[in-house]
Amino acid sequence: MNSFIHQQLGAQGIVSILPLAKAGSDRNYVRVVTQQGSFIVCENKNIRENEVFINFTAYFKQYNLPVPEIIAVSPDRSMYLQTDFGNETLLSITLKHGYTEAVKSLYKKSLDGLVEMQCKAGESFDYSTCLYAQQFDQQMVMGDLNYFKYYFLDLHSIVYNKHQLLTEFETLSKEISTITPQQFMFRDFQGRNIMIQKDAPYFIDYQGGMKGPILYDVASLLWQAKAALPVEWKAELFDYYKQGLSKYIQFDDMQLSQDYSKLVLVRLLQVLGAYGLRGIIEKRTHFISSIPQGLTNVSTWLSMYTLEKYPVLHQALVNLTSSDMMEKYKQRQANSETPLKVLVQSFSYKKGGIPTDASGNGGGFVFDCRGVLNPGRFEPYKKLTGRDQPVIDFLESETRIAEFLQAAQEAVSISVDDYLDRGFENLMISFGCTGGQHRSVYCADAMAKFLQEKYNLTAEVCHIQQELKGWINE
Repeated sequence: MNSFIHQQLGAQGIVSILPLAKAGSDRNYVRVVTQQGSFIVCENKNIRENEVFINFTAYFKQYNLPVPEIIAVSPDRSMYLQTDFGNETLLSITLKHGYTEAVKSLYKKSLDGLVEMQCKAGESFDYSTCLYAQQFDQQMVMGDLNYFKYYFLDLHSIVYNKHQLLTEFETLSKEISTITPQQFMFRDFQGRNIMIQKDAPYFIDYQGGMKGPILYDVASLLWQAKAALPVEWKAELFDYYKQGLSKYIQFDDMQLSQDYSKLVLVRLLQVLGAYGLRGIIEKRTHFISSIPQGLTNVSTWLSMYTLEKYPVLHQALVNLTSSDMMEKYKQRQANSETPLKVLVQSFSYKKGGIPTDASGNGGGFVFDCRGVLNPGRFEPYKKLTGRDQPVIDFLESETRIAEFLQAAQEAVSISVDDYLDRGFENLMISFGCTGGQHRSVYCADAMAKFLQEKYNLTAEVCHIQQELKGWINE
């Protein structure tokens, strides 16, 4: 990746190359800051996925849609350079500012762009170029329903008639696949895939798009678990979307609303499947932290709509949203009045040793990372740190760092749960390795991210050895 970056941007004077956190995919992203601007580089071994994204982007650009510009592509198509829209997403702004009129305006602008993508660009779209399937047909819907069944419903030992549920899934999937209007369906149109720059939305991560019922995208946005939009907002924004849609397509309002309710349900179930796989099985924190709101969404849907034709599914969902289940996934969350301050730091056992606790509380947690294979033993990584992508890749693929971190996070969670309940004010979490350069830096950053995602706690992060050296490793 470094050679591609320097080949494309070296003449602009590279200031920094910073890896970006992964979300739900295996793609690697880095932000390259130069003296003339900022750019994003994506590295992805799935060449077909890259090509679809690049081709979709070129097509959408013809319609002046809010998508990034692809500046350069590597000869082997495994990397591409694109414009940088910054760090703010529609979801992050919603969580930061709450349900203000300014935030609502961003949702409306996003829906305006969605209608144009679905209808204006979707009219002449070549669906034979789609990545996974050309259409969200009965088989695709059935796949989503089974995804929910295997990765969420069955993980919770809910008792149900398996044969009857399968029959109901087949009926429901047939209904969903025939819903109109059908145009370009983004497939994952949610707040994390809508970047906000200068009060304007920009879309990313649409390579999974296909032909399908376009109301699915509206359901994905308005019922996103983490955003937890108020019921009144959902209704108002759906009405706003319909106004924009009416400029392109004629529809029966009552039928459209009925179809929308079914698509909301299918989306909610698909999302729970993702939470089960990525969260419960793969232990990815931000998916686990979304489960309570995902279940709340299903409970809200059950209170608004009926499932008379699907009694087994209905009872399964009632059982899933029981008070016992909701209590199981109840998450403690910090807010503006939370007194707890968390310091997460990396240090060197060789140079300085275990740091003292200035708060006077005795030091908190100290995790020794030296049992994890040291990237510093290998020449390619000696002058890099735990924030550099090659080191991150090495730690995640060649060591047991994931197991180490999971154990550390579970231990810390016990204290954070207790400290939030009891109103404690300070917690220090320290990670040490030989030089305070690779393993401890990676772990400290990962722990801070974990606390933000699980508890909404923004930790102060200090990399003692690296900050003393000015992040220069000779």
